[in-house]
Amino acid sequence: MDRRRQIRMSDAELAAFLEEQRTVTCATVGPGGRPHLAALWYLPVGGRLDCWTYAASQKARNLERDPRATLLTEAGTAYQELRGVSMECDAELVRDPGQVLGIGVDLAVRYGATPGPELRAGLAAQAAKRVGIRFHPTRVSSWDHRKLG
Repeated sequence: MDRRRQIRMSDAELAAFLEEQRTVTCATVGPGGRPHLAALWYLPVGGRLDCWTYAASQKARNLERDPRATLLTEAGTAYQELRGVSMECDAELVRDPGQVLGIGVDLAVRYGATPGPELRAGLAAQAAKRVGIRFHPTRVSSWDHRKLG
C-alpha cells in the first residue's frame, strides 16, 4: 500500500476528527486575487461544515464574489502525531434570519453555551448582522501520521 493511502482517514475517522477539533482556517480569494485566511468556529452537519460571520466581513464579501473556499483543520505537534483535513468547498451564504440564528445557536451550544430561550434571545441581535455559511466539500484530503506506526 502506498503511503498516501495508508495515512488517509476513513469516513468515520474524518467525522470524529472534525467533531473533536474546534477551529478551521478558511481561505477565500480576496479582491486582489490573493488568499484571505480567517479562523472560524464551525459546526459539522451531515458532511458539510456550517459557520457564521458578520455580513460585512471580508470573507463574506469574498464568498459573494467567488463562492469557492478551502478549509483546513489540523492537530499534532510532532511529525508522527500530525493529523488533518483540507477541504475544497462550494460555499452557500445563508441570509434567512431564522436560519442564520439557528446556525448561531447551534454553534454557541457546540462551544459551551447552555441551550434555551435566553441563548436564542441573546444571539438574535447578532444574527441580524450576520450571514450563515454552509461549506459543501467538493474535494477532501486527510492525513493521520499516527497510522505510520
